[in-house]
Amino acid sequence: MDILIAGALILMLFLVLGSGLWIGLSLLGVAVIAMEMFTQRPVGDAMLLTIWGSTSSWTLTALPLFLWMGEILFRSKLSEGLFKGLAPWLDRLPGRLLHVNVIGSTIFAAVSGSSAATCATIGKISLPELKKRGYPDEISIGTLAGASTLGLLIPPSIIMIVYGVAANVSIAKLFIAGVVPGLVLAALFSGYIIIWALFNKDKVPPADQSMTFAQKVYASRNLIPVVSLIALVLGSIYSGVATATEAAALGVAGSLILSLLERTLNWSTFKAGLTAACRVYCMIGLILAGAAFLTLAMGFIGLPRHLAEFIGALHLPPFMLIVLLVGFFIVLGCFLDGISMVVLTMSVLLPTVEKAGFDLIWFGIFVVLVVEMAQITPPVGFNLFVLQGLTKRQLSYLSRVALPFFLVMVFMVLLTYFVPDIVLWMPRNMH
Repeated sequence: MDILIAGALILMLFLVLGSGLWIGLSLLGVAVIAMEMFTQRPVGDAMLLTIWGSTSSWTLTALPLFLWMGEILFRSKLSEGLFKGLAPWLDRLPGRLLHVNVIGSTIFAAVSGSSAATCATIGKISLPELKKRGYPDEISIGTLAGASTLGLLIPPSIIMIVYGVAANVSIAKLFIAGVVPGLVLAALFSGYIIIWALFNKDKVPPADQSMTFAQKVYASRNLIPVVSLIALVLGSIYSGVATATEAAALGVAGSLILSLLERTLNWSTFKAGLTAACRVYCMIGLILAGAAFLTLAMGFIGLPRHLAEFIGALHLPPFMLIVLLVGFFIVLGCFLDGISMVVLTMSVLLPTVEKAGFDLIWFGIFVVLVVEMAQITPPVGFNLFVLQGLTKRQLSYLSRVALPFFLVMVFMVLLTYFVPDIVLWMPRNMH
């Protein structure tokens, strides 16, 4: 019966999204129908409380602030500076400036803790610059879709905090466990870009003029403003001076001061940046509200719990359990956001996982990795929505260009399964 309900709801969601209705409204609509048909709960009260709760949380305030920071950087010369500073060092590397998406996302992931904020900020900076320099849209957008998911894996990560609370494990150890897998995944993304570039040499624009080492170092001065801004935001979080939200506010203040010093800040750019950030955040906010209500509807129907119980009852060997869980989380990712997936399933899955002999720190990083994969899986892949807002492309196109990076993440999951020390070495040696 549950399988039939799940199938009907997934089909309905695809049909509604295919009709061209706004994504947030599509999610809300399917949730209302699910609640009306399969539960006895009053829909109106539940919807109001859920939408208010999901859109008024303090931690969520960081997202529009980071979006605004990205808009300010986009309108200043800082984004050009990022490219001018990195370009000389990347010219010899196959794929050249495409690696900026990976490097930029890795750096910003350590600032924001959110893949949506990473995607929006780096996308605002890199996509127009790559287009201007003649890089194909397909690979530019694909690299950003994949690399921006690092926002969940490289600490500080909101989803790790949620898992740490649910599984009763040390959040500090989870943060430390995420560092090496995050850097390995970034290296794998760059590896894929190198392979793609070697097979598509004609699609990569020629390098800028060759430079001596001293000239490269001199060109790196363009990175000083961006690096200073990142140091301000990161330093305030890691020193314990500020929370992620307060650090985002510091980032906005810092980017405003830098663009003022560069004389790119005037009333029209200030207004345009604020308007654009509001527009993107309103789109994400509506999707968040829809996803939160759909999550509530799924919880009332009991779908995630029943599916998790079904998996537990199969008594599978460890590797088959992991394969099944990857499939399970990807299917859930079709209509739940990452945090909801963790909240709704952990209480049921953790006993099964512990019985199978998995370390809960390792399993936390595994969950983050598969949730990352769900971020670029339609129809509720949050990063795809952010990219849609930035590029105005169809979800089907965005899913297709993100697919190679999805497969790289599948490889990363297998790598952490067969070499668990990638995850566990640092927390084990932590004193």
